[in-house]
Amino acid sequence: QVHLVESGGGLVQAGGSLRLSCAASRSVINIRNMGWYRQAPGNQRELVAFITPGGSTNYLDSVKGRFTISRDNAKNTVYLQMNSLKPEDTAVYYCNAEVKAQLWKGMDDYWGQGTQVTVSS
Repeated sequence: QVHLVESGGGLVQAGGSLRLSCAASRSVINIRNMGWYRQAPGNQRELVAFITPGGSTNYLDSVKGRFTISRDNAKNTVYLQMNSLKPEDTAVYYCNAEVKAQLWKGMDDYWGQGTQVTVSS
């Protein structure tokens, strides 16, 4: 069984920075797109950023210029560098990846357990 293990959340003051990491718990055959979502209380989960295997990226408008997604394909890991954090960035952040875990399986959607990011004003 493959798990996506997240780390790096926490409490930070407005204007501060955090770096989230998400790694597959064991080796897999292939990982396609990887991304970060977030969900604030009372809100729907929204896509914050995603990155293709080749490094193409896309961002939620409200985080453009402040957040940077990157990946290390050799380590099956995706990162989210968050700078100039604002109180409205407060949410549980989830990583997501399209993973081919075994040769006999197709691509499946995997989610991390979620990590809390709290930005105080």
